[in-house]
Amino acid sequence: MQEPLLRAEGLDYDTFPEVPASPGERERAGALKNKRVFLATFAAVLGNFSFGYALVYTSPVIPELKLSSDPALHLDKIQASWFGSVFTLGAAAGGLSAMLLNDLLGRKLSIMFSAVPSAIGYALMAGAHGLWMLLLGRMLTGFAGGLTAACIPVYVSEIAPPGVRGALGATPQLMAVFGSLSLYALGLLLPWRWLAVAGEGPVLIMILLLSFMPNSPRFLLSKSRDEEALQALTWLRADSEVHWEFEQIQDNVRRQSSRVSWAEAREPRVYRPVLIAVLMRFLQQLTGITPILVYLQTIFDNTSVVLPSQQDAAIVGAVRLLSVLIAAVTMDLAGRKVLLYVSASVMFAANLTLGLYVQFVPRPLTPNSTVEIVTLGGTAFNYLTLIPLLATMLFIMGYAMGWGPITWLLMSEVLPLRARGVASGLCVLVSWLTAFVLTKYFLLAVNAFGLQVPFFFFSAICLLSLLFTGCCVPETRGRSLEQIEAFFHTRRMSFRP
Repeated sequence: MQEPLLRAEGLDYDTFPEVPASPGERERAGALKNKRVFLATFAAVLGNFSFGYALVYTSPVIPELKLSSDPALHLDKIQASWFGSVFTLGAAAGGLSAMLLNDLLGRKLSIMFSAVPSAIGYALMAGAHGLWMLLLGRMLTGFAGGLTAACIPVYVSEIAPPGVRGALGATPQLMAVFGSLSLYALGLLLPWRWLAVAGEGPVLIMILLLSFMPNSPRFLLSKSRDEEALQALTWLRADSEVHWEFEQIQDNVRRQSSRVSWAEAREPRVYRPVLIAVLMRFLQQLTGITPILVYLQTIFDNTSVVLPSQQDAAIVGAVRLLSVLIAAVTMDLAGRKVLLYVSASVMFAANLTLGLYVQFVPRPLTPNSTVEIVTLGGTAFNYLTLIPLLATMLFIMGYAMGWGPITWLLMSEVLPLRARGVASGLCVLVSWLTAFVLTKYFLLAVNAFGLQVPFFFFSAICLLSLLFTGCCVPETRGRSLEQIEAFFHTRRMSFRP
């Protein structure tokens, strides 16, 4: 009988034997040997900055185009839903292409390649004189985002030492959040065409910096480029004494020199980590993060918030950035699973609060309402109008502290090396197909059933995410990628940290 995925018994079994921390790991925050890893990571995650920027581009633009006097650019409800959702369709295509490019070109070149559709997409939106240019531009920037979402976490995890992999693993999400916040802030200052022009800058800087960064040593070894791999690892560690780590990686790569066959894909040691990674990305989207970010100003416009919706969106973006920073600091201290529990619980409370607010609080609220009126800066408002803003901030905080960055990190940690390129692309494909369905039908569901129904659905998914974390997600804190992969080779599977 096959061993269960979880809860294996046995006192003599140690899921991940702890390795005593080296002095370099104890001083990981400021160690000289990690400086070059930080530089390479920064160069790569500029792609995530562009991804985050492009993802929420529609938040300030859709309200503006709905009021446009140009009939070629004026958006009705159906066109607005396509403009918001087609990005995710492009991202799904980008994830699909990553299944090939990740292993064909390598992680670094695949990230650099994403700059081409990204730059073209921004140019099309900046010069758009018809709906087709807006949609094509959104799709191309989405394609670039899907490609980087699959390649960057893998690249970062493969160049990072175990002691800082958790913190660095949060940087793709951190930079995506920073990109979104930048868009919200610039949306207060710039018209929509100039927002697209501003999006070109990070793409060009990414290309320039990555030109001087090495490729992943693990990828180079998988292509039998051993000398280049040793040089890359030596440069990244800023240390000539890397032979022990190099030999460990080399041994692991040689044992997995061939691609995974269909017969092997049915083995638990292969399909279990892939299934965990795919389901995490699927549940991540079902919490509602993408439609909430894409239609943030529209949601605020429909919930009578106290401040203008543009300012509320910028505030939420700032809270999201702060939360990811907290996650990056605590991920290697508290562990992945603890943050996932906290994250899902907070998102559940926030989504439920938003749903109940929309269900029971009448709109628009006026000074004639029976609830208390508060004066702020000489303007009277109902204190209940703070609830949508505070609940959305709470949701974003919960997501950004756990299910946002950790799903990216765990995807790159648990996937087996031989299937990492293809499987990471599959994860992104599933994620963004799910996001496309949600963003495409979110506004239609709101118009048909009311805004509260999607939020009640999202809160139910958050409860399901809690159960999934407890049953299926491993604790990978402090383990090397080789240790994690060896864990999935064992017959008795226990995910207890």
